[in-house]
Amino acid sequence: MTETNRERDERKGQGSLPSRTAVVERNTAETKIRLALNLDGSGEGEISTGIGFFDHMLHGFAKHGFFDLSLRAEGDLEVDTHHTAEDVGIVLGRAIREAVGDKKGIIRYGTCILPMDDALILCSLDLCGRPYLSWDVRLDRERVGQLETEMIREFFYAVSYGGEMNLHVKQLDGFNNHHIIEGAFKAFAKALDMAVGYDRRITGVLSTKGTL
Repeated sequence: MTETNRERDERKGQGSLPSRTAVVERNTAETKIRLALNLDGSGEGEISTGIGFFDHMLHGFAKHGFFDLSLRAEGDLEVDTHHTAEDVGIVLGRAIREAVGDKKGIIRYGTCILPMDDALILCSLDLCGRPYLSWDVRLDRERVGQLETEMIREFFYAVSYGGEMNLHVKQLDGFNNHHIIEGAFKAFAKALDMAVGYDRRITGVLSTKGTL
């Protein structure tokens, strides 16, 4: 039986569950990033990347996944948004991988079909330790706000590889680019929240190999 957030919190208070947090930093000639993630949070976000629309999407990810996310990123935005968006994806993926720990007791798989006005987005993922991204999303604008729309795929690609997860994102319907992108971030949040949830029937890791 899948645990509710309240049951999970009660067990954490009894010391039977580990704290699932991570702090990851990445400093290069192109970006300087510090990210803190709590998988068992309440949806609080303190986010600054210098890209307004990107901040909005990451706030949605935190809120709808019930993750606490603190992120400060400084990048070479005078060039474009590529390095910032991609490197934030790398760092977020690594933080997810570190925070989830040994994966004992977690559901491992998560799926969400999320409506966002005209858009309908499917996200399905597996925290299997094998990175892969399948991306079937159609965006026909060059930018939304300051963010180049081609960077949405690059962000999720970086998350999938940094997090060593199998990640599928598919657009089932929609025409408004803002709604499609926001639906993708929220569907990812809901699917990840499901995957990192605990199931009392799982005593080790959910794998016939005995490891993930």
